[in-house]
Amino acid sequence: MSMSNYLENTLLNHSLKGAPYVQPSGNLFIALYTSDPTDTDTGTEVSGNAYARQIVTFGASVSGSATTSADVNFPVTTGAWGTITHAGIRDALTGGNLLYSGILSVAQSVLTSNQFVIKAGQFTITLD
Repeated sequence: MSMSNYLENTLLNHSLKGAPYVQPSGNLFIALYTSDPTDTDTGTEVSGNAYARQIVTFGASVSGSATTSADVNFPVTTGAWGTITHAGIRDALTGGNLLYSGILSVAQSVLTSNQFVIKAGQFTITLD
């Protein structure tokens, strides 16, 4: 997983300059991408065909890692979403800021009437 430039700058300004850190209010969401979102949030997020970001929850961090604590079930598609190669954690259902992103261990082609699921424990964010 890679931390976005937005989050890197926010945390650096908070820890080194005393700038206030405004924690995301409410839920965090997982977004799916057909290209690398990069640290600058420029990737191609899936859109249309019943796609919507989904709420994601994490267990307590251990040794610098946090792992999803519940399944994330995306809606059944009404049309193809393409090949999902990356995922990102965002602070809003639409728009908002990319916090983390990373490449999936296996790219997955999502066709009409498919459902993309991330099982609990299959998605981990690690800081070193």
